[in-house]
Amino acid sequence: MIYLQLFYTFFKIGLFGFGGGYAMLSMIQAEVVTHHEWLTSQEFTDIVAISQMTPGPIGINSATYVGFTATGSVWGAVVATFAVVLPSFLLMLTISRFFLKYQKHPVVEAVFGGLRPAVVGLLASAALVLMNSENFGSPSQDLRSFLISLLIFVGAFVATRRYKVNPILLIVLCGLLGALVY
Repeated sequence: MIYLQLFYTFFKIGLFGFGGGYAMLSMIQAEVVTHHEWLTSQEFTDIVAISQMTPGPIGINSATYVGFTATGSVWGAVVATFAVVLPSFLLMLTISRFFLKYQKHPVVEAVFGGLRPAVVGLLASAALVLMNSENFGSPSQDLRSFLISLLIFVGAFVATRRYKVNPILLIVLCGLLGALVY
């Protein structure tokens, strides 16, 4: 039963998760934490962190980890991963056949014009999902940890945006800084 639920859930996420893996994160969280309760909020946050550090798309990595965690089986990981990839595969086969021929058509341009703001909204939603007490702590519970987390976040953001620091180097530096401070 859970394998069928996993397949349906991740097929739906793959079908409607426009904008890539980060845009899918809020949908994945709503399904696996809130709706099905396969994971706690803390487990989901940990899975997102692991998915960001491992090679491959974050949406697919997240599906793999959720499938394994929800079932305790490699087959759960396989089902969730296959289900999240299948809609994109089928859509790309279909669209690629027609896209080159009709890419300049006004209706096609209008559809892509409408999808851009939706993708931005999904990415913003994913960012807000990750801004929780599991990642930053709570100022009412531990002000020191909250401020340190906030400073690391702002430092990483500035290093990425302004100084174009390599993301791998930034992950290592933030990890070391976190280990030293905590």
